[in-house]
Amino acid sequence: MNDKIWTIGRILKWTEQYFRDKGIESPRLDAEVLLAHVLEKQRIYLYVHFDEPLQPAELAAYREMIKQRVLRVPVAQILGEKEFMGLTFKVTADTLVPRPDTEILVQAAVERLKAMKGEAKTPEDEVLADGEEASSAANRDEAAVDVSQEPLRIADIGTGSGAICLSVLHYLADTAADTVDISPEARAVAEENAASIGLADRVTFHTGDLLQPLRGMTFAAILSNPPYIPEADIAGLAPEVRLKEPHTALSGGRDGLDFYRRLAKEAPAMLVPGGFMAFEVGIHQAEPVAALAKANPLIARTEILPDYAGIDRVVVGWRKT
Repeated sequence: MNDKIWTIGRILKWTEQYFRDKGIESPRLDAEVLLAHVLEKQRIYLYVHFDEPLQPAELAAYREMIKQRVLRVPVAQILGEKEFMGLTFKVTADTLVPRPDTEILVQAAVERLKAMKGEAKTPEDEVLADGEEASSAANRDEAAVDVSQEPLRIADIGTGSGAICLSVLHYLADTAADTVDISPEARAVAEENAASIGLADRVTFHTGDLLQPLRGMTFAAILSNPPYIPEADIAGLAPEVRLKEPHTALSGGRDGLDFYRRLAKEAPAMLVPGGFMAFEVGIHQAEPVAALAKANPLIARTEILPDYAGIDRVVVGWRKT
């Protein structure tokens, strides 16, 4: 960039081409999102102000963001935040960036927890479901067994930014949570997010390995989006993921199933009768993970739920009543 006058339209066109030349996957979108953040405007503002010149401070800030992006720092890390389930979460290099596919896990948990409480569906539930089929009446009856009117408690294992459990709590009043992450840095980010969303009084944070910090406790639901990428596949991931997101939150061992084996073995004993565990899974992992769940004698049945692209994305296992 030289000292010529840079308007919104001109800088977007230049940045789009620059990103494309550097192999950025979504050059135009990234250019717009970053500039809108610098200007503290919605993206639509850019389209109706193409001829507006950038101020020197704005241009300098945008240049720094461009430099970071071509180094393959994810947009969410550059901005320091990511929207998920209608909420804004702080993200850092110590946490995974929340992905749209994980919303399937949150939606499934909210729907089933509501059913356990015997609550009727509301218009808000229709928005949350976003096309997901509701559980049958028989499934609702089974899930409701042995669940009192006391506040439900859930666990979120490998919480990262806290996006899963905090989204569930936001959409489900009279519910509390315990979260676990092995990273103290990730836990600190999750605690900040709980405070900023106004949910700090409903969640307890733990640092440790999977379910170990929660021994002796029981939950209506245990949720997790554990590391599930086979170790050999890590090298083929996009640089933004492979180089900039925490490896410990990605690698699931040789076949990607290491954490599911442990969760399927240990989690059912920590569920209340009629409770459920729900895990996000990778491509082609749903059937193997469901089989691991079924192998536990405490699990009565399993469900497999697809994501927005029709790929099996969430496995639910119900504890016997």
